[in-house]
Amino acid sequence: MVGIESSDDAAVYQISDTQALVLTIDFFPPIVDDPWHFGAIAACNALSDVYAMGGTPILALNVTCFPEGMDLGILSEILKGGLAKAEEAGVMIVGGHTINDDEPKYGMAVTGLIEPGKQLTNTCAKVGDRLILTKPIGTGIITTAGKNGVADEDNLATAIDVMESLNKGAAESMLHIGVNACTDITGFGLLGHLQTMADASGVSAIVKMGDVPILPGVTALVAEGVFPGGTQRNLNFINPFVAWSPDLKYEDKIILSDAQTSGGLLMSVSPEKTQDLLNSLSSHGVKGAVIIGEIVKRHTEFMLRVLP
Repeated sequence: MVGIESSDDAAVYQISDTQALVLTIDFFPPIVDDPWHFGAIAACNALSDVYAMGGTPILALNVTCFPEGMDLGILSEILKGGLAKAEEAGVMIVGGHTINDDEPKYGMAVTGLIEPGKQLTNTCAKVGDRLILTKPIGTGIITTAGKNGVADEDNLATAIDVMESLNKGAAESMLHIGVNACTDITGFGLLGHLQTMADASGVSAIVKMGDVPILPGVTALVAEGVFPGGTQRNLNFINPFVAWSPDLKYEDKIILSDAQTSGGLLMSVSPEKTQDLLNSLSSHGVKGAVIIGEIVKRHTEFMLRVLP
């Protein structure tokens, strides 16, 4: 039902009139030093793809790379972090696979369920829709600062809390209220994932920089030149698709292109449902959800327009 054609967050495969499988996999090297937190973040990141499709994750397989000779206690803590988040999500870890590698890597292959026809994709954003983002951005910048030893500890702790927050409540809200399209914000950054949604839906989008939630300390770090190489590559890719306001700085463009891990859901919702969705998100514990822009008809001169 959903394959690779629109670069969506997961595949959807119908197995009966009433059930379809949601299938995804994601794993990566450590982005934080603490192994338990690394495991928890990686699990949240993998589970998020199922939530973005409107599915309910039910099973997971661990995918692990680990150096021969490294303390197995570290691997144990990584797996414990992943297990804790799986249990919070109501997901059973039913096995996995580990290989030797020079650098630890961890993630999950996740299977979810959804009723056929109720899956959410990135292909159905409608003109007039409001864009709602459920988490602040900047995790790539903060974690890069952490690796370089220049991150404020409080700001790093805040970023870890954000990355360890499941998108379960956000998914429940959008299923209850009803949205037209959804994607989660991960490695291609906010604008990268929005560009994919706009392209797949045949529309354009406007984003207001001033409305985008940003993690504490991010702006100062970017001003000091602290951000990951992947973020610059994201900006290089997205730049031809964007009409930037002349009032925006290079640093603003970097932040909007920042490669995220376990980011929030980006929802495209009709105007008449927007406030109900925000209210539902708040009642599900998603306190930071905000409107960051809107969907407009496809323009020949831009796919995305970014205003101050």
